[in-house]
Amino acid sequence: MTHPVDSWLTDMDGVLVQEQHAIPGASEFLTELERLDRSYLVLTNNSIYSRRDLRARLLASGIDVPEERIWTSALATAQFLSEQATREGGRGTAFVIGEFGLTGALHEAGFVLSDRDPDFVVLGETRTYSFTSITQAIRHVLDGARFIATNPDTTGPSPDGPLPATGSVAALITAATGVEPYYIGKPNPLMMRSALNAIEAHSETTAMVGDRMDTDIIAGIEAGMRSALVLTGVTGREEVERHPFRPTWVLDSVADVVPMVEELGR
Repeated sequence: MTHPVDSWLTDMDGVLVQEQHAIPGASEFLTELERLDRSYLVLTNNSIYSRRDLRARLLASGIDVPEERIWTSALATAQFLSEQATREGGRGTAFVIGEFGLTGALHEAGFVLSDRDPDFVVLGETRTYSFTSITQAIRHVLDGARFIATNPDTTGPSPDGPLPATGSVAALITAATGVEPYYIGKPNPLMMRSALNAIEAHSETTAMVGDRMDTDIIAGIEAGMRSALVLTGVTGREEVERHPFRPTWVLDSVADVVPMVEELGR
């Protein structure tokens, strides 16, 4: 039996926006979700920005998303580490490489940010990776700190071309320590499950919309959701065939998802 879809998760870059411009159909998709009172979250692996920052950036693109409808790898990381620290009897300490989106989320979760004998080294995106901070991270990991990374993305976009991102710097730390990080963001289905929990949704009645087979779609499948790949981002139609897994739907853009919100909810 196929259950109706009453909740939606959607990636942000490549699905709703492209280089700070709204993709046609994005605003209509969100309006339809609101009109039909469907629970939803907009997801991003980027840990630089807070929910408030992302809302402002989306609004500048012409897309209105309430703060509480945004879920980042930074928030998922903070939630995961908070649960880990609770099991160990209280607040934890973390040495963090990242921006306010990550440091703020960890602070809100009760973590003490420290460069003295931290329980965790937490790596996220930053606009300027510091050699000094990376060196400190390496030494903390060698001293026994547990190594966490917000996401495995190796590059991020910029107007001038790709920039090194979390996965690339994590590889550097791993090369120096022999320790692999635990990645929280997509394609880890933990990111999806944390998002589902945030809106009290169930995987059987939720669909994931994404533009990448290797992150969005595989994470959706592994979390037990139906998935829609849109072709406005990273993955082209010809690439779909190369993967051993398939999305439920392959669509030209998010505009094609708009009528599905009502159809699949019946």
